[in-house]
Amino acid sequence: MIDKIVKTLQDASGTIKEQASNLGAGAKEKTYAIIEDWLQVFPQLEIYGLKVESFALGIALSPSLEVDLKGAHADFSADRLEELLAKEGNSTALRTVLSTIKTTYSLHRRIYADLQEPLIVKIRVKISPEVKVFIGEPLIQ
Repeated sequence: MIDKIVKTLQDASGTIKEQASNLGAGAKEKTYAIIEDWLQVFPQLEIYGLKVESFALGIALSPSLEVDLKGAHADFSADRLEELLAKEGNSTALRTVLSTIKTTYSLHRRIYADLQEPLIVKIRVKISPEVKVFIGEPLIQ
């Protein structure tokens, strides 16, 4: 009887390990597809005035891509951001970056602080992409 219970537990354990492995592989494939989409965005952002300063790929259960871009505030006036956001054919990723920059400027104006150079955009691409915009050099990394 005990042998049958042990055998059943071993079979169940093997099945669970196999399913977990399949889930991990699926997550990796999805993340790599997302990263591929984002790789198309960086050249466009460079045309708009954001230069890639650093580029990193993290390999883990869920891979990630981290990119820091730097630009000048003069290249991203409210009118220019509206113009760029209104362009037909912009990808969701590109629109996310531009709208995050626009929102950051809007919130920054509400605190009546001077603009500090440079404009820094940090992008972390993973299953849920993350975009951060800094005005001036961040003290906390």
